[in-house]
Amino acid sequence: MQNFGYFGIIAWLPNYLSEKMELGVTKGSLWTAVTVIGMLAGILIFGQVADRLGRRPAFWIFQAGAIVSILVYSQMTDPTALLVGGFFMGAFANGMLGGHGALLAEMYPTQVRATAQNVVFNIGRALGGLAPVVIALLADSFGFAFALALLPIIYIIQFLAMFLLPEKRGIELE
Repeated sequence: MQNFGYFGIIAWLPNYLSEKMELGVTKGSLWTAVTVIGMLAGILIFGQVADRLGRRPAFWIFQAGAIVSILVYSQMTDPTALLVGGFFMGAFANGMLGGHGALLAEMYPTQVRATAQNVVFNIGRALGGLAPVVIALLADSFGFAFALALLPIIYIIQFLAMFLLPEKRGIELE
């Protein structure tokens, strides 16, 4: 689900910023780069939060941050606010990627861990790859801001799914 949010944002953000927000290609690229820098920072910060608070709390914090930051970003019109907001949206919307490996590793016994992780992660990537098409269809009908504002639904689903995963913190793995 997280990949859907990431691909949905990053595939259409340059177009949205250059055409709809009238920032042009050069400025739109700068705004997109700041969002990517936020994503990189978020991945690094996520690891620190997960080590200190645990995986579930870290995911919940970042998922809640993604929900809020994407909704707020989708309503912004000021270029400076878009620049700053893009950093935070990137950090929260993609930062939790830094924890997927550790989370998935804890879910499966050693003998099937690599296969299970690859299957789960790549099914997620495949579904995430549909995001640019879905966003394009929604944006064509309702506008990009509306399509972007729907992405928090992805993070709400993730937030709720975390309740279904068994807590493995402090349990020795096989």
